[in-house]
Amino acid sequence: MRLEIKDLYASIDGKAIINGANLAMNEGEVHVIMGPNGSGKTTLAKAVFGYPGVKVTRGDVLVDGKSILGLTTDKRAALGLFLGFQHPVEIEGVGFVNFLRASKEAVSQSQANMKELMKDIKSWSDELKMDESIIGRALNKGLSGGEKKKAEILQMVLQRPKIAMLDEPDSGLDIDAVKVVAENINKAAEQTGMGVLVITHYNRILSHMHPQRVHIMADGRMVADGGKELIDKLEKEGYESFNRR
Repeated sequence: MRLEIKDLYASIDGKAIINGANLAMNEGEVHVIMGPNGSGKTTLAKAVFGYPGVKVTRGDVLVDGKSILGLTTDKRAALGLFLGFQHPVEIEGVGFVNFLRASKEAVSQSQANMKELMKDIKSWSDELKMDESIIGRALNKGLSGGEKKKAEILQMVLQRPKIAMLDEPDSGLDIDAVKVVAENINKAAEQTGMGVLVITHYNRILSHMHPQRVHIMADGRMVADGGKELIDKLEKEGYESFNRR
């Protein structure tokens, strides 16, 4: 799969947020978008997935050369896209395992083998160092921010997307949990060949990952693209050095 964001403009409630963003990545690659608060990172991810309230006013989002702007969010997911939210929501009355089964079946458009699914859930839960009691709960109910992030990574690996966009997967995590989540993102990418696009403010999760491409975002567009040297530049000079461009 190849994902392309071409000269994209998008707004929320009439306010322009994305102002000509461009990005291209292939399945199997690891990319990073970094930028300060308010730069448009989260809105860009939501625009790619057709999130309600985000209106694309110009430009296009392509998967393998075909526009997906006319597709509903579930259809985009069925193509092999995945979005990890910055703030995963709690849903009372929806069992965690039932949610994992339903989401996997919706994306694969086939019935899940529950024996194999539970085996995978147990295996990846152990890898993510998740408390087993989470499995019996309602979706994200009563979980800490870090536990919610781990639960979302579990959903991702079970769905086996072709390209996963993860919005601040390090948010709310302590130092040890950041390492665990990063290592499991790496493991999932290696085992499945999926592409990963990580959206983050900080270098801490990236110290455990090896992105091929780094994109710096400001004012709703990419102001710099390059390799890991951009992360080092950010550490030394901050985002202001890019805002001046």
